[in-house]
Amino acid sequence: MLAAVRSGAVLGVEAFDVTVEVDCTRGLPQWTIVGMAAGSVKEARERVASALANAGFDLPPRRITVNLAPADVAKTGTAFDLPIAVAVLVAFEIIAAERVRDMVFLGELGLDGSIRPVRGALPVARRLRVTRSSATLVLPRANVGEASLARGLPISAPTSVAELVEWLRAGELPRAQPAPVRREPADAADFADVVGQTAAKRALEIAAAGGHNVLLIGPPGAGKTMLARRLPSILPPLNEEEVLEVTAVHSIAGLLGESATVPGRPFRAPHHSVSTAGLVGGGSSPRPGEVSLAHHGVLFLDELLEFPRHALEALRQPLEDGRVVIARAAATIAYPARFALVAAMNPCPCGFAGDATRVCICGEGEIQRYRSRLSGPLLDRIDLHLTLSPVPLRDLGAAVGAEGSSLVRERVIRARAAQAARYGGAGHVNARAKNARLLATMVPDARLLLESAGTTLSLSARAFHRVARVARTIADLGGATSVGAVHVAEALRYRPRQAEAPITQNRAL
Repeated sequence: MLAAVRSGAVLGVEAFDVTVEVDCTRGLPQWTIVGMAAGSVKEARERVASALANAGFDLPPRRITVNLAPADVAKTGTAFDLPIAVAVLVAFEIIAAERVRDMVFLGELGLDGSIRPVRGALPVARRLRVTRSSATLVLPRANVGEASLARGLPISAPTSVAELVEWLRAGELPRAQPAPVRREPADAADFADVVGQTAAKRALEIAAAGGHNVLLIGPPGAGKTMLARRLPSILPPLNEEEVLEVTAVHSIAGLLGESATVPGRPFRAPHHSVSTAGLVGGGSSPRPGEVSLAHHGVLFLDELLEFPRHALEALRQPLEDGRVVIARAAATIAYPARFALVAAMNPCPCGFAGDATRVCICGEGEIQRYRSRLSGPLLDRIDLHLTLSPVPLRDLGAAVGAEGSSLVRERVIRARAAQAARYGGAGHVNARAKNARLLATMVPDARLLLESAGTTLSLSARAFHRVARVARTIADLGGATSVGAVHVAEALRYRPRQAEAPITQNRAL
């Protein structure tokens, strides 16, 4: 007998419909799975057969053919175990076909018949909500939290195949209750912990308000990592659409666990030994990389110049376009990657060039080679460049009453509200504004200063407009409707001067 049930799969971050067809005929007992199935999908024949047997379903020996349609799109993962099992039970007339006609199934099966969590449940739920909102999504209990973000979609979550069959025979599937949404942790790192570094905290506030990228340069112990880890604490909370996008990416990567959503804006800090595929995504079975896992959050690259150069160069596209496109022979996959980059580096190999208290032992050539690992085009895509000096030890215990993250976040939220009103929607920030919109709000004196400084500093067209974006953000933080010369002057402080030689003072002879 022929049977068909509905399922879904994910390509990139978008889901598509899959029909699982099963044909049981007389012949030598064997399972055949077709439809561009990857190895993990073909292994389903062993899992499903054992799961059904251990769940108490004694199936007669038959030749079973499983087709995953559309057959010209690659299928990966273990989410087809449950729909295959249900289709087999329908084909053997253990379940009536009309019982599953308006249902969509996802789930991995254990050999004991239990239903285990899978990746990508949220994208499938979102697509189902749009295309077939009356259908019931049947999936593992651990995936209910994320799937329930697709509001209004009927969801059922049996714990095993046996329980599912019992519900289907009874004619009613109980609705699964969504798990409570996790909130941001109360013990998050706070700006009040940072002593001194007023200029650095101001730069990070500008970065948070306008969605800008930051490069922190300083010797070990200057506080680069401490500052970077506190940037998420001053970013606005995720809105509803951003929560869905971030949760979808983390669901595809299998990082949600039992959480319904990501607790706050992502903060990703990969080690400098990360591969290019690990950083931007890819692999034989493409998965999101660190840049996509940092979507709508912060990507922190500590010890920037220790990263492989080819991995750093791969950051150019996501920094410019806000997404990563991975081309393969079978398909082209796009992952979102709209993040704020915070990079930290030492001024030289030993780390002490320019330090007033410690001696640098690096030669001029060593420093030049060290800094040349960071290409000009990548450096040009970073809006704020800041050099830090260590805080004197005598000041560490004396400083009190530093401004906390909650106060800074309030200013950031007000600045982002002004940008949303200007650009017509939440999430639109100055870092991604059109060039014409930026220059239109700049007074003549400010534009003249910017053009003059651009010539003096040999700014590229990209750097010119990035300074304009930073100036617009500074104006928004001050509540100004137009960009003045004072805003441009402050923005220019965060650009590196091309004519500057590497810091070489205080070097050992």
